[in-house]
Amino acid sequence: MTGKDAVKESDVILDQNYDPHHHRTRKHPTTNFETLVHILKGSLGTGILAMPQAFDNSGYVSGLINTVLIGILCTYCLHLLVQAQYTLCKRHRVPMMTYPISMKVALEEGPQALRRFSSCAIVVVDGFLIVYQLGICCVYIVFVATNVKQLVDIYYPMDVKIHCLILLVPLIAINMIRNLKILAPFSTFANVLTFIGLGMTLYYIIDGIPSPSEREMVADIGRFPLFFGTVLFALEAVGVIIALENNMETPKSFGGYCGVLNIGMTVIVFLYALVGFLGYIKYGPESLGSITLNLPPNEIMSQSIRILFAIAIFISYGLQCYVPVEIIWNTYLVDRYKDSAHKTSYEMLVRITLVIITFLLAIAIPRLGLFISLFGAFCLSALGIAFPAIMDICVRWPNDMGPAKLHLWKNLILIILGIVGLLSGTYTSVRDIIISFQ
Repeated sequence: MTGKDAVKESDVILDQNYDPHHHRTRKHPTTNFETLVHILKGSLGTGILAMPQAFDNSGYVSGLINTVLIGILCTYCLHLLVQAQYTLCKRHRVPMMTYPISMKVALEEGPQALRRFSSCAIVVVDGFLIVYQLGICCVYIVFVATNVKQLVDIYYPMDVKIHCLILLVPLIAINMIRNLKILAPFSTFANVLTFIGLGMTLYYIIDGIPSPSEREMVADIGRFPLFFGTVLFALEAVGVIIALENNMETPKSFGGYCGVLNIGMTVIVFLYALVGFLGYIKYGPESLGSITLNLPPNEIMSQSIRILFAIAIFISYGLQCYVPVEIIWNTYLVDRYKDSAHKTSYEMLVRITLVIITFLLAIAIPRLGLFISLFGAFCLSALGIAFPAIMDICVRWPNDMGPAKLHLWKNLILIILGIVGLLSGTYTSVRDIIISFQ
């Protein structure tokens, strides 16, 4: 054996022994329970309340089956993403990589035809993540303002844009919280409110619920892209998921059959399917962008439900805005101001600016259901399905594709599915938004 061969063999041994999880240092790591709480809060938001309208676009049989299938698809793609990042970290002997950087590194080591795209990978992935997370924040503002409007309109009718304006200062205040450890108690409280609100909502739904025979089993295929976009938006909290895994005290507990991710996604998919099915059977084609808007406006219990969800979603705004702040500040701005005495002030200015941007978008397009479907189809078809599949191909290339290149064909199918979902869902949502304004 030559000296050069010995060095190569030594590098392989070092690579196998290096565990990125053992080299992570975080100022405020989260426990398994705190991570599970954040996963539930990241997905149990406005999306679950939009599920009855989603089922109206699919039919109740198609909705049940496809909600489970999309849930399995989302969970599988998240596992692909996390595993690809772990492999790249192990290969390059670094404790952690962000989603955009791991995408760039994967493309650099993948098939020759894909390497040309590595130079723009970071900007593209960051762009999708920022647009998606800010889109969630817009939806949250519209949701809170719309539900508060229904309460206030009984006594003093006001335009929904005025309610959005009233929320602006409190939203800026909650976005000043700078780490996930401090946000964990807020997420726990918001989860409690959400589950209480869901329980009370299910009571309303079940009371006097009609027979399923009065509803469509399978809806027109032309409306399916709206269903797909809404469910994807609801289930696929990819930006939050990656941030949570990177911030865990014991990241090995994240994956696995009984890991934090699978437990969280199982609970989420079950609740989404349940609320979507029962809500659609109850309200049918009258289902609105949030099921809370279908509840009787003058009853104390329905008003309490709106208050509970409004508080829970308002609290969750800080968690959803955490990701774009992390990307914009830590990736593009922090080095510019690292020696400045006003570094913290500049970061706060970024946080305030992002809140104002989401506020302006929310008052520009206050169409809750279509907003949800648009951001789900446009951003998550790429971030949650196509990009993880591309990364898996690159990480496995060229010698780990399995028998008959099974992994290659499987990932190509996922990429095609992601592209079709992006194009069809975005087109359908934009078309319906334009029609709604007309």
